Amino acid sequence: MAISRVLRYLESRRNLVGCAAGAGGVGLSLAGLTGGWGPAVIVAMYLAGAIVVPPSPSASPPPAALGPGVELTGLAERVAAIGLPSSVGAEQLLVALGAADPGRVERIVRWELPVALDGYVRARCWEALAPGGVDPTAALKAELDRMSGLL
Repeated sequence: MAISRVLRYLESRRNLVGCAAGAGGVGLSLAGLTGGWGPAVIVAMYLAGAIVVPPSPSASPPPAALGPGVELTGLAERVAAIGLPSSVGAEQLLVALGAADPGRVERIVRWELPVALDGYVRARCWEALAPGGVDPTAALKAELDRMSGLL
């Protein structure tokens, strides 16, 4: 998490403009125009360049800001769009997730259920190319039963 923030800053416009201004300070120092104040001028030029640039606007709220309820609604729409058989029990799991404690629901809603749905869709596509493999519906039902057991 901390590394990604550092990398995000290193790639930002603010840092790049500050580096360009600092490079100008290095040029002034090498030309002999700063005297003994060379390092201070370089740092001051970097800071001035970094302060002048406005911060980049955030495009969307981070995923952690959205609650599991909002994501649960999106998952319900996705389940309806996929067209799962009723024998799988996805609707019952969604109802149980809506009624359960948000702390227990978070991992299932944000990670496990989307991965299971993606696996089902991909397995259904591959089933036509390689018949005789594992039944995607049975595998999805087993995953959903396991998730129901976690609640």
